[in-house]
Order: sequence, then C-alpha cells, then structure tokens
Amino acid sequence: MNFWTLQGKKALITGGTKGIGKAIVDEFVGLGAEVIAVARDLSLAEKNPSAQYLEGDITDPTFRQQLLYKTKLDWGMLHVLVNNVGTNVRKKFTEYAEEEYRSLFETNLFAMTELTRAAHELLVKSGNASVINIASVAGSVDVQSGPPYGMTKAAIIQLGRHLAVEWAPVIRVNTVSPWYIRTPLTEPVLSQPDRLERILSRTPMGRVGKPEEVAGLVAFLAMDQAGYITGQNILVDGGMTCKGL
Repeated sequence: MNFWTLQGKKALITGGTKGIGKAIVDEFVGLGAEVIAVARDLSLAEKNPSAQYLEGDITDPTFRQQLLYKTKLDWGMLHVLVNNVGTNVRKKFTEYAEEEYRSLFETNLFAMTELTRAAHELLVKSGNASVINIASVAGSVDVQSGPPYGMTKAAIIQLGRHLAVEWAPVIRVNTVSPWYIRTPLTEPVLSQPDRLERILSRTPMGRVGKPEEVAGLVAFLAMDQAGYITGQNILVDGGMTCKGL
C-alpha cells in the first residue's frame, strides 16, 4: 500500500482541532502530509505534534489574509484545502433571529467561499490541487437540524459542482456530506435518547458514524489516486439516504 499516501502534499485544514476536523488532521499527518490546521480556540485543543496550528476566526477577513500569507511564506503553494469549519443553531424556522441565521451563513458558507477564492492562486501553483468541502446530508434532505444549516450546506454542495467545472483540470473540487457523526457538535442531539433512537431507526448500519470514517474519505479525495474524481458530493451516512420503508 505504498501508493496510499499523502507524502509531499501540503494541506490547509480549517476547524482542525475537534471532531471530524481533528480526525482529518490526524489522518493527513499519518499519511505523510504537511498540515497547517486552523481553529478558533487552541487553549483546550488536542494537537497533533506533527501539524502546525494557527488560532483565529475564519470569518475574519484579516485572519484569512494572515493565514494565506503564512501558507505562501512556508510553502509557496497549496496542494489541498479542506474547508471543515461549521456550526449550527437548531430551531424552528420562525424562531430564528435574523442575526442568528446571518451568523450561520457567515461561518458555514461565506467564510469558506472567500477562503477558497483567495487560495486559488496557491492551489494553481501546486499544479495538481484538491479542494474538499465538508457539507452535510442536511444539504440534500431534511434532517430537522434547522433550515439555515441545511441552506448553507446545500450551497456548499452546489459551489463544489460549479468550481469542479470552472477550475478543472488543475484543481479538483469535491464535497463530503456526513450524516450523524459522534462529535462535540452533535453530542447535544445524540445525548437525547428519543432523538438517538429516531436517528438509528433511519440508518441501515444501525449506528452513528465515527470521525475517522469521514477522515479516510477526505484523505482519499486528496490523493493522486483520486485524480479523476471531481464535482462529486459523497455521502457518509450509513445508508440513511437510501432508506425508504
């Protein structure tokens, strides 16, 4: 399996200290990539000793500039960008305050859009780049996670399709859409027995996913072996979206 590697790849991963993001950082480092990971708060972060970490808010334009400036200084190019930062506020649609859903769009969609656009030059310089955006099955079907969250994830999926066409053949763009994965973000839901029972009843695999099961797919999409895969939205959902009765 010597070919199953990210050796020599330089990767920028946002939201890289918790849940899925941490698992992606660990997977990339384990496969030989050089990693710069970003998180809003590093004070309690479980860091991978082989990765670099930057603390900052990806919604802040100044921080995004600093992040890409460091990437340019350190590497001069970028092989992989993983847009993983995301958050949610779960309510009924009529209960959201305007500032709440605007904040969700800023964090989940607008920040990653601006970072991806600004990273284009560095991605092109690598000559063989991959952008992987973490969306959600909520971008494809209703999972009662709140309409604004699903709206942002649907937009991410569609952005991936457009950029896959516009940026080919040098930059591949794919989307990964998880179902419920056991992370700090989903714990408030999974800790409710009735909600967990409903989630599992909709999941043919009969269990919640693990962060490592998402990270493995992200790593594959970043590899040269995935070089003919672009514009896809791949669901990591234990079969949930296939299930009827």
